[in-house]
Amino acid sequence: MILKVYKLNKNNPLPDYMSHQASGIDLFASVENDVSIAPGDYRIIPTGISVSLPQGYEAQLRPRSGLALKHGITVLNSPGTIDADYRGEVKVLLMNHGKKPFVVKNMMRIAQMVISEVVRARIIEVDEEKQMDKTKRDNGGFGHTGV
Repeated sequence: MILKVYKLNKNNPLPDYMSHQASGIDLFASVENDVSIAPGDYRIIPTGISVSLPQGYEAQLRPRSGLALKHGITVLNSPGTIDADYRGEVKVLLMNHGKKPFVVKNMMRIAQMVISEVVRARIIEVDEEKQMDKTKRDNGGFGHTGV
């Protein structure tokens, strides 16, 4: 599949896979000034790009493991979803779970984007609970299999 990318910020690099078999495309911050994120706080960070996904695909925005491990930085609405019909700037909602302020600098790799196929369900209402498919688990919820 082809991912079309339009650079809103011509100075920043295109997003890219950082290894031959990486599933995530690294996204870069596109900020004029450094952005500080205090512990427990979050900020929307622009990437300076918009994307054109083919119909039947989505892009999921996910945290970078190195930022999570070293600084407690994550994508707050992880995974963030970019629908195939969205053409605005890709922005990442970063959250600081760390103990120190975290500074986002221009062109810093801040998140990764994974492209996935989308299956759209046909939604059918049933009249009675007994019309639902039965399973061994049935309605067992949180913690029903133990800790």
